[in-house]
Amino acid sequence: MRVPARLLPFPAALAASALLTGCFAATEATGTDAGERVRVAMMQPPRSGLSPLSDDAFKLSRWSTAETLVKLDADGDARPALATEWKQSGRSWTFTLREGVTFHDGTELTAEAVVRSLTKATGASPKPRILDGVELTVEAVDAATVTVTTAEEDPLVPQRLSSPQLSILAAKAYRGKTVNPVGAGTGPFELTRVNGTSSAALDRYDDYWGGTAKAPGIDVTFVPDGTARAAALRSGEADIVEAVPVSQAALLDEDLITEVPMPRTNTLYLNTEKGAFENPALRAAAREAIDAESIVKGVYEGRADVAEGLLGPALPWASGLREPVRRAKAGAPDGRTITIGTFTDRAELPEVAAALQQQLQKAGFRVKLEVREYANIESDALAGAFDAFILSRATVLDSGDPAAYLYSDFASDGSFNISQLADPAVDKALHKAGATPTGDARRQAVIDAEAAVLATDAAVPMLHERVIQGDAADVVGAAHDPRERELVTLDTHVK
Repeated sequence: MRVPARLLPFPAALAASALLTGCFAATEATGTDAGERVRVAMMQPPRSGLSPLSDDAFKLSRWSTAETLVKLDADGDARPALATEWKQSGRSWTFTLREGVTFHDGTELTAEAVVRSLTKATGASPKPRILDGVELTVEAVDAATVTVTTAEEDPLVPQRLSSPQLSILAAKAYRGKTVNPVGAGTGPFELTRVNGTSSAALDRYDDYWGGTAKAPGIDVTFVPDGTARAAALRSGEADIVEAVPVSQAALLDEDLITEVPMPRTNTLYLNTEKGAFENPALRAAAREAIDAESIVKGVYEGRADVAEGLLGPALPWASGLREPVRRAKAGAPDGRTITIGTFTDRAELPEVAAALQQQLQKAGFRVKLEVREYANIESDALAGAFDAFILSRATVLDSGDPAAYLYSDFASDGSFNISQLADPAVDKALHKAGATPTGDARRQAVIDAEAAVLATDAAVPMLHERVIQGDAADVVGAAHDPRERELVTLDTHVK
């Protein structure tokens, strides 16, 4: 989809220019043909030093520097990557490794390297969310074969191993207390330098097993301010801009904008453990007070879809299987004070918070807002410091299967359980969904689990987002990936 073009007003342009001063100049080309390097403006700075065991893994994947044993196709099915084939025998899966693969430090991809990387991931604290509820061990059969065994038979092992958080890195990455991906991946671009939370640089890796990248390198600048990212595209300071805010989309040349429907839901998570929303009746009151359609129209300018459930139109099978959910009856807020948290990294979320504040106050709540950058608020959200939290959440980010997201966010032992939910019926439904073989039966089990979550009102899905990506006119082959795993690929280059 395309959006209409308008000129950026002078005050906005001036403010964005001030924000950008020095940003892109800080990253210098480290390879040859500097003018043809791809300059990328990304939204969120690294949270964990680009450790692949954190969400930073998706940056490594989007830069094509770290790879996994398998990858997902458009339908979410597993396809060969560093492994060329695999087969299941009960609880065990055997993977055959690709020949001729070297890490960026020149060492070879071996079964030992795979065992090292995956074992580090399974022992991490917290574990990569794709492994929530999964006990997994890895053993080398020979130099080119590994066996992955789970405590219970798991039909999704190949899809799990596609998560960027399970990237395979060289031994050098694990020598310190933290995992350092610099010069340790297998992709077409080698990560050569990371400047804290400001920038990163990658050079083409000429010995890449899949061929030679068309671009000589990538220069990344982290620009949390959405207006500044949009201005970088207009001024020519960036070739690819991640996540252009809706408010800025109409101010850019329509030929530079691509709108991609995302498996991403904007949800209000309610704290079920303490505070006002420990009471199911007050959770129901909050749900009934929310007018999602007005938020879609007012904040997202119509570039989003009103949510019917946690899973949106990116999973078209969901709506056909969904049935009405029985929920608690709403009680009277009686002026109860609640604090809603959210973050500034996604420019629309503070606006959503302001709209919700008005809607919930009209329903009888007293509402305080707490808005920070994501890196400074995530730990408090996970610790249950807020009565409610607004989150833009990818629903099939890791495995191409929503069961992992549902478990991570709503299981009693889920690693991203912002709602602090501990409900036996939900746990039972989530375990059933995770154990059901792929296909129609699994899809129905996933929808049943979604219904169990919605029945608690621990989460109120409001809308499903579309991401807006900006690509300069001379950029060729930039990826527009709903799963946010690809951005600069082997074929991406600047004319």
